[in-house]
Amino acid sequence: MFVTKKHLSRRTVLRGLGVSVALPLLDSMIPASTALAETAAKPTPRMGFVYFPHGAIMKAWSPQQTGSDYTASPILKPLDQFRSHMTIVSGLRNKGGESSDPHGIMAGTWLSCFGIKGREGDKGVTADQLAARAFGRDTPMPSMELTGEGGNATCGQGATGCGFGSTTAFRTPTQPLPMEDNPRKVFYQLFGQGDTTKERREILDETGSLLDYVRDEGSRLQRRIGAADRARVSDYLDSIREVESRVQKLAHSESAKMDLPNAPQGVPEDFGQHLDLLFDMIALSWQANMTRVSSLMMAKEVSMRTYPNLSITEAFHPLSHHQNDPDKIERLVRIQNYHTQVFAKFIKKLSSTPDGDGTMLDHSIILYGSNMSNSDLHNNDPLPNVVMGKGYGRIKGGQHLRYPQDTPHANLLLTLLNRAGLPIESLGNSTGTFAEV
Repeated sequence: MFVTKKHLSRRTVLRGLGVSVALPLLDSMIPASTALAETAAKPTPRMGFVYFPHGAIMKAWSPQQTGSDYTASPILKPLDQFRSHMTIVSGLRNKGGESSDPHGIMAGTWLSCFGIKGREGDKGVTADQLAARAFGRDTPMPSMELTGEGGNATCGQGATGCGFGSTTAFRTPTQPLPMEDNPRKVFYQLFGQGDTTKERREILDETGSLLDYVRDEGSRLQRRIGAADRARVSDYLDSIREVESRVQKLAHSESAKMDLPNAPQGVPEDFGQHLDLLFDMIALSWQANMTRVSSLMMAKEVSMRTYPNLSITEAFHPLSHHQNDPDKIERLVRIQNYHTQVFAKFIKKLSSTPDGDGTMLDHSIILYGSNMSNSDLHNNDPLPNVVMGKGYGRIKGGQHLRYPQDTPHANLLLTLLNRAGLPIESLGNSTGTFAEV
């Protein structure tokens, strides 16, 4: 006997004039008496890649103990509350990122583990874009690339000098993807509000929220679904409205420029608020199934950003050349801990966001790290790496793994792609996968 009930398509959206708001996964999208894993509504693993420049003070990054009974390190302490979903991976080296011009290729070789020469076929395609090829078939956006510090990637003749310092994502060996730093642009890319700059401005003049356009259809939907789904949709739309409100406030700030989409505008003056908004865009895009692959470069290589919120007035890049000065190292650790604090807020949001039979964090695979180790030496060995999420139980979590000298960083990337269900056999200079992860 088959038990059936009417259910919504996973592609259900709320539509209005120039607006399309996708919905999170609801119970109503799963047929009665059917296991989630046997339906098209099954959430596919989300993959995230979060990069920070200038490496890490490794003594303050890697715990002394391995296994599950380790003491949280100073830089990673903000993530310790999510220990069961955290895998610290130490000892890895990226030979593909080694160069006489380290900052010039550091970001662009992090996810490919392949240098700037001999790039052909898939040699130089980054891990996120390999994932986007598979996951992007079923989402409006194959992938999303964001940055906390502006600068789009451009590509000249051949691969040399081709945007390697301003993006972590390469669709092809010689095609870098630009990373967007403007939260307002990203918001309207996700939810759409007019097809042109003129239309967007007119709509903004008429209403304070794009959700006003889908109110009627939302009300009709609420009458078709159960109480649990009604609460879930309500919470989700409240999250969109809250983020939209923060984005709109930026449009009226003194620093905002109102030329959409060409001139950057809507970028918060406060760095932490800026990163918070970008992380919120990733969370919303995953929840709405707009994309399943996202990358975020927290700051650019050779960053001259200062951190007045930490009482640090020296620019980030000069400070990273610490020359083993204890005072400079202490300030660097504070900056690196701060970056982790901001990232941890994103992880907390995912951990509290329902997604099918678990949470968004349960169903995600997120790599947080850098392609540099000791910023004073500009080396790539050993790299700071943390994996967050369980990938539908395919990642164990709750452990610190340390691998032998010269173990390829590419092995970790290949492992994460395989855990996400992608049957990729090699990447960069990989020699295999990690059974322990």
